[in-house]
Amino acid sequence: MFQKKLEIGFISIILIALLILANNLYNTYSFKNNDIPQSYKQLISDKEQEVLQHMQQNFGFVFKVPLIITDEFQGRLYGLTSYENGEIKIYLNKKVMQESMDYMIKSVIAHEYAHALMFKLGHMHTKDDGHSKVWQETCKKLGGDDCQQYVDQQEIIMSKMPF
Repeated sequence: MFQKKLEIGFISIILIALLILANNLYNTYSFKNNDIPQSYKQLISDKEQEVLQHMQQNFGFVFKVPLIITDEFQGRLYGLTSYENGEIKIYLNKKVMQESMDYMIKSVIAHEYAHALMFKLGHMHTKDDGHSKVWQETCKKLGGDDCQQYVDQQEIIMSKMPF
């Protein structure tokens, strides 16, 4: 009798786990194969407006750069600012958005806008200028919370903890 209840309980746990796994796979597939949700677009737009307001307050002008969502990045790169033929663009990695959208909003957009502004102001003379002291100050003036060269994976993990 006890063994039968134990078997039923175990099978129930397995079925629940399989349903959760199937739901996660479906959500991942849907996110990967569709446009980002409207709520993400709104968060990105709101943060961009905040960055542009900081730019106006701290630099006296507004310089809007195209923000392009892409899934073409290899690896865990969160964002990239490109300067090609006089044109500046910011690319945001769609692949990491689903698991790290808070970090993307809190840190990455201002981080990439700081790079764009460095290009615009002519402060990018060498490869090392990308994360220089001037860049860090620019990032902070644009409202960046985490003006580091690389993504702090531990910060992302800790922000998801329930405590």
